[in-house]
Amino acid sequence: MGAVGRPPKPTALKVLQGNPGKRALNKREPRPTTGAPTRPEWLLPEAKREWNRLVPELTRLGLLATVDRASLAAYCQCWARYVEAQNDIKQHGATFTTDKGYEGPRPSVGIANQMLQRISALSAKFGFTPSDRARIVVPVAEPVDEFSQFLEKSRAVNE
Repeated sequence: MGAVGRPPKPTALKVLQGNPGKRALNKREPRPTTGAPTRPEWLLPEAKREWNRLVPELTRLGLLATVDRASLAAYCQCWARYVEAQNDIKQHGATFTTDKGYEGPRPSVGIANQMLQRISALSAKFGFTPSDRARIVVPVAEPVDEFSQFLEKSRAVNE
């Protein structure tokens, strides 16, 4: 049986958002290696284009970890399937007529709708929508003070 209720918000996201609920932060939460995961070769061509478009920006923002590969690949693959379905609808129309005169939606309409739902769910996890981004505050990088770093290293060695 699955967990009930909302999934817990990652600690890093709570820190970025300022922890408005003032709940205790999980100090033992795993911290995966940040950075760009390798792109799966089996992705559809459109999915590869989407991957190449997203990864540099997500990496720049510090919102991507190497363990995010499967979720990002799923998002990109869903995007590619959505584009395929939209192209089919554009070429053949949204409906078709059977030999008996019944008019119904093309299978591509259902595929497009299903992929759009999956895209929406996955995009929220990466902060792709304006409302998701509004909840995130990216910290400003402080300038590196080499002298302070030297002092900290000296203190660590002497302790």
